Amino acid sequence: MTDRAGTGFSRRALLGAFAATAVTAAPTFANAAGFLRGGGDIRRIRMYSGRTGERLDTIYWIDGNYIPEAVSEINFFMRDWRSNKQHNMDVRTIDIMSAAHRLMDVHEPYMLLSGYRTPETNAMLRGRSGGVAKNSLHLKGQAADLRLASRSVNQMAKAAQACRGGGVGRYSGSNFVHMDCGQVRTWGS
Repeated sequence: MTDRAGTGFSRRALLGAFAATAVTAAPTFANAAGFLRGGGDIRRIRMYSGRTGERLDTIYWIDGNYIPEAVSEINFFMRDWRSNKQHNMDVRTIDIMSAAHRLMDVHEPYMLLSGYRTPETNAMLRGRSGGVAKNSLHLKGQAADLRLASRSVNQMAKAAQACRGGGVGRYSGSNFVHMDCGQVRTWGS
């Protein structure tokens, strides 16, 4: 659930807390599509934002169904913090992030550097750096830039690549990995 001041427990949060106890016991589907390997019956995402101070720890998929309230929380959390505008994130990107996190067997939440970006934010970042694509998948809510203190860029990238669900960019100089649900491809070092 998103950590916002003054929030109480919702029905979904209670369900999430109950389901969280089953995460470690969830089965793995060996014959599932690449990005679903390790997904099990429950999919969970854990992130925090150094920019806003917000934290997110939510189960967003149970037994083949996305939980709309949880996906809405993810959309809000992954908003463009500069303009406070949000966009519907492509759940395929969330699935890749979640599966990669499980493959790394880490309990630390991702640090979200960038999720959705408005055209204005993308243009501003593009003016500052040559590594920002003009037609970035961030503009469509299909990409995330992530960091983990306990894992290297190479470890994160290898886990994301193992999902075979989209693009994986290594940005070792800036210590983050880009994950998206576009064409399967890799770049960076």
